[in-house]
Amino acid sequence: MGRKTAIIAGIAILLVCGACGAGGSRQQNAGKGTGAGQPSSAGPLSYGDQIGRLETAAPVPLPTPSAAPAPVIHKASLAAIGDVLIHNSVYNDARTKDGGYDFKPMLEQVKDLLTQPDLLVANQESITGGEELGLSSYPQFNSPFQVGDALLDAGVDMITMANNHTLDKREKGVLSATAYWDKIGMPYTGAFRSAEDQSRLRILEKNGISFAFLAYTYGTNGIPVPEGKPYLVNLLDPVRMEQEIRDSKTKTNADFTVVSVHWGTEYQEEANTSQRELAQQLADWGADVIIGTHPHVLQTIEWVTAADGRRALVMYSLGNFLSAQEKTIQLVGGIGQIEAVKTVTGEQVELRLENPAFTPVYTSYVNWRNYRVIPMGKLDGEAFSQPKAVWSKIKTRMLRALPELQVRDGVEAAGE
Repeated sequence: MGRKTAIIAGIAILLVCGACGAGGSRQQNAGKGTGAGQPSSAGPLSYGDQIGRLETAAPVPLPTPSAAPAPVIHKASLAAIGDVLIHNSVYNDARTKDGGYDFKPMLEQVKDLLTQPDLLVANQESITGGEELGLSSYPQFNSPFQVGDALLDAGVDMITMANNHTLDKREKGVLSATAYWDKIGMPYTGAFRSAEDQSRLRILEKNGISFAFLAYTYGTNGIPVPEGKPYLVNLLDPVRMEQEIRDSKTKTNADFTVVSVHWGTEYQEEANTSQRELAQQLADWGADVIIGTHPHVLQTIEWVTAADGRRALVMYSLGNFLSAQEKTIQLVGGIGQIEAVKTVTGEQVELRLENPAFTPVYTSYVNWRNYRVIPMGKLDGEAFSQPKAVWSKIKTRMLRALPELQVRDGVEAAGE
């Protein structure tokens, strides 16, 4: 081969190899490439076998926002009456011809008022130990079982038993009374038959709202609580009270906690410093409604702002509801009431108290007979001018302490 021929052959070989190199490079890119959807230095984006074609995705419709859940509102009215203190003249007046006792006529004129609230609490001041233990009056009381029948018939839903007369008949009195409350199906708190009974928190539910009930007393008139049996009566023990109030929220999830307290100074018309300080503590611990008894006269109803910002209602003293005490101011009592509201919106729950109200009543009797509890608005005639005058002064004091209090004494209805 000549020199010219060799040069031409070499050029031809180079051209063929160059073509093979270019073809080999494309095949590698097509076979391995940089992975689906990853850019190659040699060309456009590749999505699977779609090379050079990036299609526009179909529009995805946005979800329609769901409507906010409508709030569900639950309401329940809670009311309380003061001391049911059965002196001997009261149970003698209740004596029937067959030797039994009937207290129902004494409450007949207020029964309509007592049955209106969804829940009603009463303080049974005198222990209802029954006749077998011997009926007795001041200073150590014991009342017939039939008092309980009358309260149940009148609409009472919860009895509080923690007061200075709880141990008037010692342990036997508490055991007898609690057995009878159980027999007639009346829930009670504040005094118990055993430690197990005491540990069972009383919860009542009405209209989708749950209420926990607790009760405590300052003392038992010097009668010692039997050793090893503190369950017989709840005393004002701050450590225990705080724990039980907090447990009512955390362990039972009660919506509202109602605490009845036997406190204050007898016959004093204004709450004392100790009452006010304890009321604040109770509210801070979680109490929502505080029901005061023991002074035997009416004191004010007020709001207390708790540490967490809640408003708690305090009825410092509801006075006597049924008794044989003699002074007019001791015979003017009444029904304190509050409305509990629970608003549920989805998983959110709002709780509040509103519309505090009070209905005054008067215990009428003549010569220690014919005991009747009468609504103040139904007291007609000159014979009742004194209780009306006494109530007028109490009303002024109550409204000064709580201007929003709805006083239901019939005055507005009469146009006075």
